Amino acid sequence: MRPRRRMRSERGSVSLVLAASVGMALVVTMGAADVGRALIARSRAEAAADLAALAAAQELASPSGEDPAQLAADYAFRNGAALVSCDCAEGTFEATVRVAVPVRGFLLPLADREVVGAARAVVDLPA
Repeated sequence: MRPRRRMRSERGSVSLVLAASVGMALVVTMGAADVGRALIARSRAEAAADLAALAAAQELASPSGEDPAQLAADYAFRNGAALVSCDCAEGTFEATVRVAVPVRGFLLPLADREVVGAARAVVDLPA
């Protein structure tokens, strides 16, 4: 029996499969990186909202003469976020804030997307 010979038309087919596999792995990796960036942005938005709400509520509870909304905006900015809204009425000890953190992606069309975080802080002063 003669050994089988490879057909010339099948040469290089392994290279094509390997190239396609590497390309798919790259796309999946970049997609996972985008999801990771979005999750990190969500965590940053929640942390910035918490800090901004606490700062505004503390200013409402023991006023130092600053605007609670401006104080919340400063704390949000220092933590990489932008203040969207601050419900911090004078005479109360409660502040509700919303902040936005921008998200950019490698692969997914995430340009000009924002993750919004919200927090509410209430200061309970002893009687």
